[in-house]
Amino acid sequence: MSMVFRFRMLSDENDHFVRDYEVLYDTTLLEFHRFILQSLEYEECMASFYTADERWEKLREFTLMEMRDTEEAGPETMESITLGQIIHRHRDRLIYLFDMFGDRAYYLELTGVYEADKGAAYPREIYARAEAPDQYDPSKNPEDDEDDESAYAEIMDEFKDFEGDDNYDDEY
Repeated sequence: MSMVFRFRMLSDENDHFVRDYEVLYDTTLLEFHRFILQSLEYEECMASFYTADERWEKLREFTLMEMRDTEEAGPETMESITLGQIIHRHRDRLIYLFDMFGDRAYYLELTGVYEADKGAAYPREIYARAEAPDQYDPSKNPEDDEDDESAYAEIMDEFKDFEGDDNYDDEY
């Protein structure tokens, strides 16, 4: 029986955006990349995966195209690496950089490892909340259309009560 990795994907552009994916452990990063693009309804683009530490610092890079200038130097290609080769522990992390020039990315964390369901097709999206940020224009934030507020917006609303209130004297 094959093993399945379950990843939770988040965005720093939209606090409401969440995707949960289940992916076979022997899926290449290139196959995962193509699935993410299809899932988010994005067009083909230059992208990279990075392994990340617990503070989301980038570690190893995996690119779409061969970038090595010698046998040893440079990142490996997505097509040559499977998830099982780089994911080893619960909470292992990946950064999916989908906008190289804007440095925009999604953050994926391993939330579980399971046996594959018989007859199920993988990779698959098992949970989706909120629209994905626009692929090309970060100013088109779907979070603005959400009815329920993020925790950040809720906290900042408390400070709006003091905007324009001239009853406070700054001089003592």
